[in-house]
Order: sequence, then structure tokens, then C-alpha cells
Amino acid sequence: MYPRLFTIGSFSVPTYGVLVAIGFLVGLFLVSRSAKRAGLNPDHVGNLAIYVFLAAIVGAKGFMILANADYYFSHPGRIFSLSALQAGGVFYGGLLAALGTAFWFTRKYDLPWLGTADIFAPGLAIGHGVGRLGCFAAGCCWGKESSLPWAISFTDPIANQFVGVPLNVDLHPTQLYESFGTLVVGFFLLWLCRRPHISGTIIGWYLILYSTFRLGVEFLRDTSGRVFPGDIFLSTTQWIALGLILSGIIVLVCRKNSQHNSQA
Repeated sequence: MYPRLFTIGSFSVPTYGVLVAIGFLVGLFLVSRSAKRAGLNPDHVGNLAIYVFLAAIVGAKGFMILANADYYFSHPGRIFSLSALQAGGVFYGGLLAALGTAFWFTRKYDLPWLGTADIFAPGLAIGHGVGRLGCFAAGCCWGKESSLPWAISFTDPIANQFVGVPLNVDLHPTQLYESFGTLVVGFFLLWLCRRPHISGTIIGWYLILYSTFRLGVEFLRDTSGRVFPGDIFLSTTQWIALGLILSGIIVLVCRKNSQHNSQA
């Protein structure tokens, strides 16, 4: 829709990057506020946020390269091209890398793993929701063709050049679907944080709710150019979503059983 926010001479600022940065700052603000309420060391939380953000970028780009392995193996120089660097990548790749990094960091600095994950979950969801607006501006993560009244079409040749979105074709606005759904999940988690809960509740519900929503949205996304080796019946993203839904359920059940056992 609007891939470049503004251009001065040969220098341009991508709208996607600006919205992702805003999403990160919003998420960091929410995480910092929650960390203070929980009594965690603000320096540790701030450092963890930076580690997680960088890991998410690397993981998302890595999964993007895997999803287009044939192309990038044939054109390895394109990995560092402007279009590849401006592309958002694959969110689940970023999420898995971020979770792994967070687990390592909490072990290193003796932070409560589930409690720390609970603190990060609402900010992650809301920051992600803001970042998805950047996907809409850039044209990436587009949907399948649609005849619905709210279908949208991209017309900017720059969007087609950088991310390959088809122009002048009515498509599902899957970026907006996911932005809206992720923001709803984030605000629900903020509400849940203010209610009595045991550690692991917030991250458990995040994994269940976001992954369920993403599983559904994925049916409406155009995945023709984003196929992992071995995709059968469902896309790799959907299989990961199912795995994370199961993980969230396991966290909630185990924590609930642990609470019952401690009260027995």
C-alpha cells in the first residue's frame, strides 16, 4: 500500500521498518511496566528484550531463506539484497528463535522462566500486532484472491519489486486480519495479567490463542511462493502452530496440576 514512508534523494525510509520499530518500542514499554510490577531487575529485562528482538530478526530471516531455499541456494547473493533485508521474514522462525534465546538468558541470569515469559507475552502480542501493519504497508504476507467487499489490491510497483505481491488483484487483507487478531490477544493477556494467576498462565494462553488464530489465517494466505520441503496437508507454519497450541495446553495443565499438588 505504502512501502516507502518518505524519500530524500536516493535515501528512503521503509514504512515496514518504522512500524516494526514502533511495535518493538510499544512492546518494550509494556514489558518494562510489567517487570516493575513483578519486581524483576529492569536491566536484565531490558537486555533480554534486545537479545530477543535480535534473535527474532535472525530467526525470521533464516526461516524465510529456508522457505525459498531453491531460489536462495541458486542466488546466494540475493540473501543480502535490499529486497531480502527489507522483507519481514517468517514470524514463527522469529518466535522460536526468541523463545530459545529467552530460555538461555533466564537460565544464565537465574530468572524465573515461566514468570519472565508471562511478562513478555502481552507486549510481544501487541508489538507484533503493530508490526503487522508494516506488512500491510509493504505488501508482504498477502492473502489469496478474494471477491469479498473488504478485499484489497496493491498498486505500488515498489511493493511488487521488493516482496513480489501481485498488483491490481483483489486479495484477502491477511495482514490486517492478523494485526487485529494479535492485538485482541494482546489486550486479553493484559487483562489476564491483572487477575490472580499462577506463572505460566499468560504464556500458555498466548501460545494457544495466537497459534489458533494464525492456523486459521494461514488458510487465507497465498503460500504458493512460500513452501517448505515436506509440506503435506498443512503448511509448515500450520504444523508449527499446532505444536505451539499443544505446548500451551501442556503448560496450562502442568501448572494447574502443580498448583493442586502444592495445595494438597
